[in-house]
Amino acid sequence: MTVQLPIFMDNNSTTPVDPRVLDEMLPFFKGNFGNAASRSHSFGWVAEEAVEYARERIAKLIGAQSEKEIVFTSGATESDNVALKGVAEFYKDKGNHIITAVTEHKAILDACKRLERDGFEVTYLPVDKQGIVSADQVREAITDKTILVSLMLANNEIGTVQPLEAIGKVTREKGVLLHTDAVQGIGKVEFDVQKMNVDLASITAHKMYGPKGVGALYVRRSKPRVRLVAQMDGGGHERGMRSGTLNVPGIVGFGKAADILIHEGKEESARLFALRERLRSRIMDALDEVYVNGSMEHRLPGNINLSFNFVEGEAMMMAIKDVAVSSGSACTSSSLEPSYVLRALGVGDELAHSSIRFGLGRFNTEDEVDYVADLVLSKVKHLRDMSPLWEMHQEGIDLKSVQWTAH
Repeated sequence: MTVQLPIFMDNNSTTPVDPRVLDEMLPFFKGNFGNAASRSHSFGWVAEEAVEYARERIAKLIGAQSEKEIVFTSGATESDNVALKGVAEFYKDKGNHIITAVTEHKAILDACKRLERDGFEVTYLPVDKQGIVSADQVREAITDKTILVSLMLANNEIGTVQPLEAIGKVTREKGVLLHTDAVQGIGKVEFDVQKMNVDLASITAHKMYGPKGVGALYVRRSKPRVRLVAQMDGGGHERGMRSGTLNVPGIVGFGKAADILIHEGKEESARLFALRERLRSRIMDALDEVYVNGSMEHRLPGNINLSFNFVEGEAMMMAIKDVAVSSGSACTSSSLEPSYVLRALGVGDELAHSSIRFGLGRFNTEDEVDYVADLVLSKVKHLRDMSPLWEMHQEGIDLKSVQWTAH
């Protein structure tokens, strides 16, 4: 078995650009370099035509009724901010209440905190042990002041997929807009804005083998027509919703990435599921005290988040430094705090600190999975052999009953 190091298994953080995507982008850096807003010459016309073609491809991927419902942005963070703040500002006379979940991406949570400072009320729904928000929770949280519900399609850390179709039935029945940060799930799990009654959706190219720095916001045009206040003033690009010269090469790549998923997404998801299960079973069949974080039934096909009890996550990442993964600890200036997502699931601090997220992607192979599984097994055993707590656990001592003394 020959593998090339380092191995990238952090595809929930970003993905490499597919060579087919790059090939389609390259002409727009040199010969076709026009500004898509230049309507007086062929350079602009070629650029505009390429942008509109990409818009059509992205609309098709998510089931939008019209390509005009796709608004290009710099990425999902901007799309999230435009959706939440733009809707809040436009509909503030109707109500000031927004609903989201405690496990959302920081782009949503921090935008909600800003809106709270501006006088809006936000309900942060808890999740169950699998990381799921139910449609009944949403129904119970809606008031006559609710204008927007924002819940992600799939969680970036634990891979849990939310029941958006059931939630969308509730929001449509109640006359409340539904936004989703769809970044992690598009092309990997079923997502159709019509079927799910989604009114706004944030998308980014770099999570689907496209370039960084380009994203989109789906904004429904009818039944209901969604209105929002632009968050960036300028030349009135993107039908007034997002001013700024368009990133034509990036948008072209975004469109190609969407097209690849339209034609290959289901087959790819099945392959990633098989690779993930190969990795998970090889690790969990050989080791005790390993726990899956998030739902196994409702989960992204390439994501597995594991807690290795009696192993510190940061030490584990150093031990497998030739494998790109991420830990369940987020470093701040003053402390090493466990993931807020894992905490929301009820995972204790010790287990949260021992969690590792493996994100399998398009270019991972079976040989890489086997190499990583063997490496993880050897390093976990080594780190546990050095742990007095593991030794006590092996001896059958209940660590919760131990009275620790400080000196």
